Amino acid sequence: MAYQYVREPLISDDADSLVNACETVREKLIVWPMVDCGLRVSELCSLTPKNIQWQQRCLRIKGKGGPFGKQSKARVVPMSNRVRAVFEPYFALHDRFPVGPRQCQKTVKAIANRAQITVPVTPHVLRHTFATLFLQKGGSLAALKKILGHDRLATTEIYLNLTDHHIVEEYHAKW
Repeated sequence: MAYQYVREPLISDDADSLVNACETVREKLIVWPMVDCGLRVSELCSLTPKNIQWQQRCLRIKGKGGPFGKQSKARVVPMSNRVRAVFEPYFALHDRFPVGPRQCQKTVKAIANRAQITVPVTPHVLRHTFATLFLQKGGSLAALKKILGHDRLATTEIYLNLTDHHIVEEYHAKW
């Protein structure tokens, strides 16, 4: 099997620091959905009001994949209360997301620097952070597979790369 680079997710405290370091609505629009929903940066930047199901508190995402890579594979992603709180006023006035993928990457890096997070932080690290925290909070691997839009469970299993600290913590909680 080919070697796969394992991205290190942020620990819960660093994720909280990153979220709390967001100062503007634009920064919250970028960071909060990636941390709370596990969206890819391309999916986030292509959001429109048509993708948001307000009553169901869900996002309808057309993501990576589908026949011939045409982004025809759709999935439903639950939306947290804080993401809804920042999306509602923004999308009431605007028809599309305010920035593109490259600007999102620069913004995430700037916020991470402001939050004094020492590990590398990218939008995809935030996706891994969401997945790891979801599993640590008791979410199932099958549910995570659906939320992230993976075809195979083996793809989702890469998020099971728990650190030694997590393993020891879980062991002591159970025993």
